Amino acid sequence: MPTTPGSPDPTMEAIGRAVVEGRTGDIPTARHELLRLWSTIGVTGDPLHRCSLAHYLADLYDDPAQALAWDIRALDAADAVTQQRVQEHHAGLHIAGFYPSLHLNLADNYRRLGSFDAATEHIDAAGEHAPGLPQDAYGTLLRTAIDEVAEAISQRDTSRRPSAPGPSG
Repeated sequence: MPTTPGSPDPTMEAIGRAVVEGRTGDIPTARHELLRLWSTIGVTGDPLHRCSLAHYLADLYDDPAQALAWDIRALDAADAVTQQRVQEHHAGLHIAGFYPSLHLNLADNYRRLGSFDAATEHIDAAGEHAPGLPQDAYGTLLRTAIDEVAEAISQRDTSRRPSAPGPSG
């Protein structure tokens, strides 16, 4: 479905610029900028800003414990985001679409830390939310990652997945 952006949002634009920096390989600059933005937004700031920032910041840490802390913040913030707020940012976006990725990341971090029961809870939650994923490249990517993490959990494998986002140790 085509999507249309909502009103300009300087904070989301700054988050987006930092994400691009990180994806082009400048992890330290991206991390520094996102941490700076986090200190501006604060723990009680706009939940959409907090969710987006924490979700992307987690990907900038290879250490699963550090990533986990940010992924927990992202999930907590997602629970506070309203559908209206998401629609204000982007008309075609739905908060329900955030949950497969958020739970997937939590499952992967818990798995890497050897906390397989917690990993199983979150991979199951990711799977429960997966039917709402779009039938496009992004949806396929997440469904594949959910399967990979579920398999790694069942194998009690704590190694980093080659397809995982972020820096590669």
